[in-house]
Amino acid sequence: MNLEMLKLYCDIVRLHSFSQGAAANQISQSAASQAIHQMETELDVLLIDRSKRPFMVTPEGRTFYDGCQALLQGFDKVRAQIVSVRTQITGNVRVAAIYSVGIHIMSDHMQRFMSLHPQAKVRLEYLHPHKVVEAVLNDEADLGILSYPPSNRSLTILPWRDEAMVFVCHPTHRLARRKIITAADLHGENFVAFDADLSIRKAIGRCLRQHDVKVNVVMEFDNIETIKQAIAIGAGVGILPRPTILKEVGNRTLAAVPLSMAELVRPLGIIHRQGKLFTPTIVRFLELLRQSDQAPTRT
Repeated sequence: MNLEMLKLYCDIVRLHSFSQGAAANQISQSAASQAIHQMETELDVLLIDRSKRPFMVTPEGRTFYDGCQALLQGFDKVRAQIVSVRTQITGNVRVAAIYSVGIHIMSDHMQRFMSLHPQAKVRLEYLHPHKVVEAVLNDEADLGILSYPPSNRSLTILPWRDEAMVFVCHPTHRLARRKIITAADLHGENFVAFDADLSIRKAIGRCLRQHDVKVNVVMEFDNIETIKQAIAIGAGVGILPRPTILKEVGNRTLAAVPLSMAELVRPLGIIHRQGKLFTPTIVRFLELLRQSDQAPTRT
């Protein structure tokens, strides 16, 4: 005797018809009759009196029906609870991100996600780009967010957004009031650059070489915050992603001017380990990130 047989019995009694009960369970009327007979044999009791037309449910059969209904309803409730637990947005999402993304972009997304799902938490760690990759590969982070995501057979890379790069300088710099900066305008400028081993430095360098422009690199740093501080004290100029300098432009500690080199953008990607099993919480957070930034930010 199993749940399918109990459901069949309840459907026959509820519909007061062997044929309709059988149809509801997608079996033949003969198979339904045999199943009821088997139950009666196992219980050693007559459940349905077939000698009458229409058939009659015996007192024992009625008691059995009520008990079966309670069992089936209890099973449905437990199954619903299991599904609820499996789809519940709770627990942690571990995110590793490069400094500029973590500080300037992620805070709004994190706050929105946790306000929508109070039982979930996003744990964000700022890391150097190669450390972001290591954290994901070592399962120390569920998701990684970085620029110029590297090709790796152990990683899945999801393109996220493209950020326009702009010329950044001190507000008193001779180029600060220009409407647009050409490649030629940068020639010979003192330049505060990213470290030479970073992908963003290599991308900027390729673009300048393509335009036959040489700059005088006076400082090199591995993060945007330090570069901004150096530019703010007049150490030189730089090229940075526009979203990372909006605050400083707003309070006039830095000036930003669009570049004529429209091809110069910083691509951001979301990475995760190949074959990683996502919890519903991770899936929902990833959906929120991708939905909020479907359009490239080339402004």
